[in-house]
Amino acid sequence: METKLALPVQSKFSEEVAEWIEAFDDLVVGEGPEQGAELIAALRHRAREAGISTPGALTTPYLNTIPKHEEVPYPGDRKLELRLEALIRWNAMAMVHGQNKKDAGIGGHLSTYSSLATLLEVGYEHFFHATYGDQPGDFIYFQGHASPGVYARAYLEGRFDDERLLHFRHELRGKPGLSSYPHPWLMPDFWRFPTVSMGIGPLNAIYQARFMRYLENRSLIQKTERKIWAFVGDGETDEVDTLGALGVASREKLDNLIFVVNCNLQRLDGPVRGNKRIIDELEGVFRGAGWHVIKVVWGGDWDELFERDSSGLLLKRMEECVDGDYQSFKAKGGAYLRKEFFGKYPELLELVSDKTDEQLENLHRGGHDRVKIYNAYRKAINHHGSPTVILAKTVKGYGMGANQARNASHQEKKLTDSGLAQFVKRFKIPVPEHEAKLGKPYRPAPDSPEILYLQERRRALGGYLPCRETPKLDFKAPKLKEFNEWTGGSKGREVSTTMGFVSILRHLLKDPVIGKLVVPIVPDEARTFGLESAIRQVAIYASEGQKYTPHDNDMLLYYREEQDGQILEEGITEAGSMASFTAAGTAYSNYRIPMIPFYMYYSMFGFQRVGDMIWAFADSRGKGFLMGGTAGRTTMLGEGLQHQDGHSHVLASTVPTCLSYDPAYVYELAVIVQDGIRRMYQEGEAVFYYITMYNEDYIMPAMPEGAREGIVRGIYRFQAAPAGKATAQLFGSGPILNEVVRAQGILGEKYGVQTDVWSVTSYNELRREALGVERWNRLHPTQPEKVPYILETLKGTEGPIIAASDYMKVVPDQLSPWLSTRLVSLGTDGFGRSDNREYLRRHFEVNAESIVAATLSRLAREGKFDQARAQEAFGELGLETETADPAHL
Repeated sequence: METKLALPVQSKFSEEVAEWIEAFDDLVVGEGPEQGAELIAALRHRAREAGISTPGALTTPYLNTIPKHEEVPYPGDRKLELRLEALIRWNAMAMVHGQNKKDAGIGGHLSTYSSLATLLEVGYEHFFHATYGDQPGDFIYFQGHASPGVYARAYLEGRFDDERLLHFRHELRGKPGLSSYPHPWLMPDFWRFPTVSMGIGPLNAIYQARFMRYLENRSLIQKTERKIWAFVGDGETDEVDTLGALGVASREKLDNLIFVVNCNLQRLDGPVRGNKRIIDELEGVFRGAGWHVIKVVWGGDWDELFERDSSGLLLKRMEECVDGDYQSFKAKGGAYLRKEFFGKYPELLELVSDKTDEQLENLHRGGHDRVKIYNAYRKAINHHGSPTVILAKTVKGYGMGANQARNASHQEKKLTDSGLAQFVKRFKIPVPEHEAKLGKPYRPAPDSPEILYLQERRRALGGYLPCRETPKLDFKAPKLKEFNEWTGGSKGREVSTTMGFVSILRHLLKDPVIGKLVVPIVPDEARTFGLESAIRQVAIYASEGQKYTPHDNDMLLYYREEQDGQILEEGITEAGSMASFTAAGTAYSNYRIPMIPFYMYYSMFGFQRVGDMIWAFADSRGKGFLMGGTAGRTTMLGEGLQHQDGHSHVLASTVPTCLSYDPAYVYELAVIVQDGIRRMYQEGEAVFYYITMYNEDYIMPAMPEGAREGIVRGIYRFQAAPAGKATAQLFGSGPILNEVVRAQGILGEKYGVQTDVWSVTSYNELRREALGVERWNRLHPTQPEKVPYILETLKGTEGPIIAASDYMKVVPDQLSPWLSTRLVSLGTDGFGRSDNREYLRRHFEVNAESIVAATLSRLAREGKFDQARAQEAFGELGLETETADPAHL
């Protein structure tokens, strides 16, 4: 009985649903899709009001977002553009193939560009602006593995000659070469952004778009229609960095940002999602994060099949297949596609009965169809209010014959002779067979229709891309005398170097000339670093201003956000902060404005967390100051193993353009900052600085006469022996210099040992200078030997050198080749502990008592101090001799 009653009710409801759908269809036809979307939104809103849960649809059918009837005609000469693309494909292929013929194993990649070529070419011919009037143009983050195609286009443009192209991956042959991937350090007039380390390109692109808005809102650059294009591999989205900051882009409404995800369905070893569809997954991720999503799945030759399919089976079959299937469909040809895809349903088999196997094999994916791509790009640049992602389906190794869509296609470096012949034939390249086998590049005459068209399109869009410029800047650094407040000491007040730096920073922010160029960056630790006063002074940047009244607005130092605020308070993200640092640190080239970033962070969470991005920053020729706050293994009391840094200076030493300093006193910090601004911005040096800052308060002395050069170069005598000639030399860095000074007093007063105290501001810089001198001496055996600065400075001194710092022993150990047996290193090898400074320094054996004991022990070994008395001193100093090594605890 219940069943009989249920059936007519269900039938009646189905009829009502059908009527609703019919009415909706009428609305869309009559009023347009926007009205339809508005109606759906209103119904969803009403459902929420009524307490009805409606699951949100984050994915749409496996179709193109832009239907055929909404497309506009393609504006370019498709015949000439296809010819140009074919030539670029050949030259990219020839470059890599030819090098591996000559130099087996030299490497290079073919399949990424093969899948990406049309996506790039439509952009080059119609969208990528090199300039906007007198303003810089669009920024493009290229897929790193596609670099051969970018070089091949530059070759057709006449930017490279044959010889340059033939020096791909040959950078050490005495002539200009082409770097393997996008590397601004190696090609400073060509590449802007290093991207081949997966994930950092997309992340940097997001924060670059945000920094562009920052400059515009602060009226430092003009507002233009410029866009940031990031070409991303679908496999690259597995990197946390690629998708980790999508919310930043949507929250900031960065409609100047366009991601193009090259969905060739394959990563380096095989399918990205063999059992799923990566386009569906990414659509859900981006749409859920608030991005505008445009899918370009199928080429125009599928449109006819969709129009003829009245049953809906074609879409149904597409949505039954996963990416592993789609890989096979392209790898195995038309007959396989007919049988395995269309053959499941008789109606679909009939749908393609008039198609040959070759025609089926050549059905295009959307990422290889100019019309589909053009319309997607057009929609993207005209979209406002949010960033856009274009998910373009392509074939990895497209056009490479039997190698396309195969698991090993990423590793293809050269083709077989038959493969080359097939390629030349397919793309109609006028290169003789014997030259094709050798990878001979080909470029038509400058007055050929293809080249004239290419050049005209680039003229219309403002010039060539990629292109990196370094304009001559009229920049004057502040003089050191302007820092007298900090070089004069703290006048008896106890302050930390961190507070001293904040005071310097506030002074720089007030500077009438360079103040507006300073970019303070902090990852949600502004209060830790004492930046409340700076927040009040220049405000935190907020793209929409401050929409609320802060709860502390009645206080002097309230939390102030402004649309033209100067501080970038990034939240808890070292990676995002580093991306902002990169955008600011390269602004002198990208925006022609010399921004001076100061990125302040927990030193422990600096290099080791975002080391790859710091390396890329150096590759980008970035400038600025990394300020490692709350530094030191024993100075950062209480926080323990995860927070106490004893090795960031070791990591900093690995980056060639990073100048790292460990100042003990505020005057040292002031000298380093002033000299850094001078070197980077006035003199134009492509270096950046890492400076450690501490939270320990103590009296800051005034700068000794004549100390400036030593501070900058890495060492100077801070305090000579009080009485008589020193028999030992004590090195100190950071707050441990105070322990060294205390040790000097104990040694003299209690044990009659006179010592000199030296402040070592940079072991890394001393080593680099010494290595440079050593190399010069090695290469000039007939010339008088030069003397490294460390030996020149220590000339005339006697006795062992006891070097103590808050860092691992390997930091001072760098000077061992030049200090020979004189050097004894004390440092903080091992994991940190939670305790106060007294116990931490005793544990790691870097306190004054340990420095005294090490000095006496070494002097005793050298026969300059009584051995028994030295042994006795350990007990007097409260040191145990049989404890475990802290490096292994």
